[in-house]
Amino acid sequence: MLKSLISIFVTLTILSVVTSCNTNTVYNNNVTLPIEGWYKNNAVVFNVDINDSINNHLFTISIRNSINYRYSNLYLFLLTEFPNGNISRDTLECILANNEGKWLGKGWGDIKENKIVLKSDLRFPLTGEYKFLVQQAMRVDTLIGINDIGLSVRKR
Repeated sequence: MLKSLISIFVTLTILSVVTSCNTNTVYNNNVTLPIEGWYKNNAVVFNVDINDSINNHLFTISIRNSINYRYSNLYLFLLTEFPNGNISRDTLECILANNEGKWLGKGWGDIKENKIVLKSDLRFPLTGEYKFLVQQAMRVDTLIGINDIGLSVRKR
């Protein structure tokens, strides 16, 4: 009886710690790209519901690449469609390896992951659904070696 009570207590404690750590997460999603490569016209789409236009948010992109990726950086186009229909477009350079060719991401084996902060104090001007489209902007039609693209929005 005492063992089962202790077990229940430990389980509830772990569950409360895990859920309390994620209360600031507004959106977090990763999309796996095709093995045959990421074609330049194929955008990865993230639909994000924003209910808070007052507080600042941490806005990050995550990139999982193979160690066989042949470049040290990744250029991306980020197209943002606002709830009112307005659109903005940014070009991002994500550095994946240093000058000596050492991968900057974390991970063991053949896959490295970089979490790149795009804005650490982003305040969304409107509430509603934002659509973020991410396209590779390298000078090749089909990019090999980028496995996943992710987007995360957290309240600060």
